[in-house]
Amino acid sequence: MEHLRYKSVFDIIGPVMVGPSSSHTAGAARIGKIVRSIFGEQPETVDIYLYESFAKTYRGHGTDIALVAGLLGMEPDDERLANSLEIAHNQGMEVLFIPKQEQADHPNLVKMIVSKGDRKLSVTGISIGGGNIQISELNGFKISLSMGTPTLIIVQQDVPGMIAQVTNLLSEININIGTMTVTRESKGEKAIMIIEVDQPDIGDTVMKLIEVPHIYSVNYFD
Repeated sequence: MEHLRYKSVFDIIGPVMVGPSSSHTAGAARIGKIVRSIFGEQPETVDIYLYESFAKTYRGHGTDIALVAGLLGMEPDDERLANSLEIAHNQGMEVLFIPKQEQADHPNLVKMIVSKGDRKLSVTGISIGGGNIQISELNGFKISLSMGTPTLIIVQQDVPGMIAQVTNLLSEININIGTMTVTRESKGEKAIMIIEVDQPDIGDTVMKLIEVPHIYSVNYFD
């Protein structure tokens, strides 16, 4: 008999959330919030490509309002989630939903292209159930982030020595790196580091990282 392992009771009963479905609501909201965190700010325009189950039921299951709520920085249990589309409109964020017919790698898959001014970011996310998500693509790069592992997302200027500064700082405070993904918009522009670490308790690491020159934002997910 196969034994199932759960990190907490919430893996069994699901997350605290607004909406009917943990995959379509809680997971979608978390994808949206991760995209906002990676982008580093609230986007002005968003193209949302929905696949498989997401494409068929995104309105009825609240996937649309959840994704936009995440982009606005809301958690899945935020009472404002149901009004996210109106809030986004009032804040000048233009959102276009594009349901796709072709088959995808997962039944709950969404690709979001967000932009502001000359900046643009493409992220593909998957809602795998129970409010849990994976990030499978970033600016065309295939990656695999479960977001169930302690993860730092750092947006910084693409200048020489940034990777060394960040990894040296983490080494000095005895934080071990499990995996690290680095991508950039173009030479000298904004770049992104996604770092999975072994320890869930990182203390004041975020505050120390944000003080490093040329780092714009640091977000931590455990």
